[in-house]
Amino acid sequence: TRAIIDQARTIRIPVHMIETLNKLYQVSKQLTNQHGQEPSIDELEEHLGMPLDKVRDAIRISKDPVSLDSPIGDDEDSQLKDFIPDQNALDPVAKTTTTHLEETIRHYLGTLSEREAKVVKMRFGVDEAKEYTLEEIGLNFDVTRERIRQIEAKALRRLRHPSRSGPLRSYYDE
Repeated sequence: TRAIIDQARTIRIPVHMIETLNKLYQVSKQLTNQHGQEPSIDELEEHLGMPLDKVRDAIRISKDPVSLDSPIGDDEDSQLKDFIPDQNALDPVAKTTTTHLEETIRHYLGTLSEREAKVVKMRFGVDEAKEYTLEEIGLNFDVTRERIRQIEAKALRRLRHPSRSGPLRSYYDE
């Protein structure tokens, strides 16, 4: 019988839990016959003489797993997995907002000189694979990191001007 118990379920349940489940089923059936309705968890706890969390665990373990490939609906064209949301998918509203923000940032970067825009893009990783250090950007432009810091400061000062920063503040406030 132990071999049957070990092989009977998709997910193996230890023998001591099977014994607990059998007690749970017997008490549940007995209480259902006596009262004409399914017993509550509190009633099961009282009749089994077990702690509430152990009764809850036994009930949870007793449920058979459901395949994500199980057909759903009358036509059986859909499967359960079709209705599980993708946790990694972006929310359409958030994606649209992000896209619009990126377009707005690119527009305002376009109002800077080509050099200033490139420094800011490299420094903050806009349209770049990574964020670059002042030293790395300086090597790219063949100037010192101090000069790059000055260019960056001037560009950011220009971007902070209310005519440029105003439309971006709505994203910041959200």
